[in-house]
Amino acid sequence: MHKWAGIAAAAALALGAAGQAVAAQPSEKQVRELFEVMHMDRMFGQMNTQMVTVMGQAVPCVPASYWQGFIDASGSRQLLDQMVPIYQRHFTAQDVAGLLKFYRSPLGQKVITQMPVTMAEGMKVGQAWGRERGQAMIRQLQQKGTLDANGQCPASPAAAKPAVPVPGSGH
Repeated sequence: MHKWAGIAAAAALALGAAGQAVAAQPSEKQVRELFEVMHMDRMFGQMNTQMVTVMGQAVPCVPASYWQGFIDASGSRQLLDQMVPIYQRHFTAQDVAGLLKFYRSPLGQKVITQMPVTMAEGMKVGQAWGRERGQAMIRQLQQKGTLDANGQCPASPAAAKPAVPVPGSGH
């Protein structure tokens, strides 16, 4: 009986060690190759363009040209340097090899080119949906009396009462 328990424990250790070998962390080189295949530098450029639009609307007194270089070549390198360890923590070497294979395929290349467009369209839909949903919920709260006509919390009776002077405070 003890012999079988020892064999089972040894097998479990062997399987655990094999599992660790399979789940090896990807190398920095492998992750950077993935970034290259995914055209991350191009994605950063697209992010920068979107940010220029957003910042131009948020801070109209600042010329758009100021924001153009937010993610320049140096910023792109810095950002990628910080992303390498994140990919190493969340993906195994086998995962990255699979991603490389996928992103090198015609479908993977289509995903790379179409994802920014689909995400931008999805964001617009999500913003419109969120705005409509929020307005509907506010109307519902107004109908229940939880919010006033201006969408604010009505003054509570306790807030309308004058403050009671605290003894010794001089009031």
